[in-house]
Amino acid sequence: MKASDAVARLLSLNNVNVGFELIGGMITHLVDSINELGETTLLSLHHEQAAAFAAGGVARATNNKIIGLALGTSGPGATNLITGIADCWLDNYPCIFITGQVNTYELKGDKPLRQQGFQELDIVSLVESITKYAVQVKTAEEILPTLQKAINMAKEGRPGPVLIDIPMNLQREELNIQLNDINSFLNVDVDDELKSEAIDYSSLDCLLKNAEKPVFIIGGGACSEVHFDDWQSKISNYGIPCVSSLKGTEKTTCLPGYLGMLGAYGTRAANYAVQNADLIIILGSRLDVRQTGANADDFARSAKNIVQIDIDAAQLNNRVRNNLSIIGKCNDYFIHMLNGDLKINCVEWHNEVTGLFHEKFTDEYPELKFSPFQIVNSLSQCFRGKAVQFVADVGNHQMWLAHSLLLEKQQKSHHSGGLGAMGFSLPTAIGVKLATDDLVVSISGDGGFQLNVQELDIINREQLPILVIILNNHSLGMVKNFQDMYFEGRSQPTYWNGYSCSFKDIGEAYGIESHKVNDNFDFLSNVKSYVDNPRPLLIEVSIENITSCKPRLAFGKPIDEQYPND
Repeated sequence: MKASDAVARLLSLNNVNVGFELIGGMITHLVDSINELGETTLLSLHHEQAAAFAAGGVARATNNKIIGLALGTSGPGATNLITGIADCWLDNYPCIFITGQVNTYELKGDKPLRQQGFQELDIVSLVESITKYAVQVKTAEEILPTLQKAINMAKEGRPGPVLIDIPMNLQREELNIQLNDINSFLNVDVDDELKSEAIDYSSLDCLLKNAEKPVFIIGGGACSEVHFDDWQSKISNYGIPCVSSLKGTEKTTCLPGYLGMLGAYGTRAANYAVQNADLIIILGSRLDVRQTGANADDFARSAKNIVQIDIDAAQLNNRVRNNLSIIGKCNDYFIHMLNGDLKINCVEWHNEVTGLFHEKFTDEYPELKFSPFQIVNSLSQCFRGKAVQFVADVGNHQMWLAHSLLLEKQQKSHHSGGLGAMGFSLPTAIGVKLATDDLVVSISGDGGFQLNVQELDIINREQLPILVIILNNHSLGMVKNFQDMYFEGRSQPTYWNGYSCSFKDIGEAYGIESHKVNDNFDFLSNVKSYVDNPRPLLIEVSIENITSCKPRLAFGKPIDEQYPND
């Protein structure tokens, strides 16, 4: 049996049913074998970076139940994967990246050469710091056990990406193995990074019972867990308020008591609650500077107790000092809480902060006839009651969405959180769509969209029913806003006197139905058209010169003193 055929079969046995690639010489055997077996849908994109983002989209869309797959040829194909690999690493998504390599007899080995074979490159050394496991196989017999070990490691403990580099001559070697024998490789054992041990939550239960003003902070490490929805329903019934990080917004729903995102671009009520709570419980969030503000010592200034639960011990007591730190899976705590019955008394606090949320969650752009808040509110309105996944790019529009979009239970959003990679949205939306039957909406700014605009061709070629929205403010708005604030408006790299291409025309050139709108009526009409008849559709939204986020935090200010001041 040819080694590449065995790889295809082992991927299928691991439920790797969707993958992405841009073909190149050193992966032709692998691509051919996967396509011939036909058990993993392999989609050809126009850039390896897009393939890597799309692979991450599969894991994101399925709450890590399905591992993503992307392949790249040696040299530039492998290096083009790196941004997507880093995105999976920082946001904790299990993906397997397979790179082709030159033949083993062309490798430079220990010779003091930069390169021996054409397109030879040591991709393993380049990605070791952003993968859980990266290895180049040396013999054909190593391929299957190494691949299975990599897949297991991607899923175990804190999830993340892995990479296996396979020289081309090893891919085409014959293995002394039959198709049915490949099942035995599923038993390759990998030590779980976090052994399941019983954790005593009694101290935390006691803190909750005695708290008058408790708040849960929900991070990305919490909201993807199996029992998260049930747990959120329970704390909502208890009347315990909760807020989320950017990554936490992806799957936290607008149940009573949810106050939205906290931090620099968070809601005023979320920031008020965190600053005035007497108990803060942090679940799967690393509390970076955008959540705490620059002065971490002022964060949660009224809290008598701060508790943090995280799967990664290194995240505990990092920027914020805890009174109680628990190394463990958030899901274990959810199960504990679902099986218990705490007596919680925080009705006055719940009423105070939820009342503040309803008062302050308003359109803070009174000078605009067509505002970012209106745009996001219209999306919520159009998709009410629908299973939909929103994929944001990076920039002002991402913060508008994270601040103002309130999700229902069957809805999700996706962000490039830790890496903050422009060009993320469109290819990730392709991955999400290949992994789910949900409606999928890609939302980009005019700057980030240009980085992977070529993948519109794939949406049309495959007739993927994705709604593509480009918010065009004719600038790199978030950075321009910083330049206006701190550099006396010098904006040479971010603004070109109102110049912008026509994204509507670009969409039409790629064969996609495209519209340009500049008011809420036309925007609503086009979005509703997609909901009624899902299809490839592009909407360019003209919001020229809107470059600010409101509310926002100026550097050095505490999180409950956002601009514009109340």
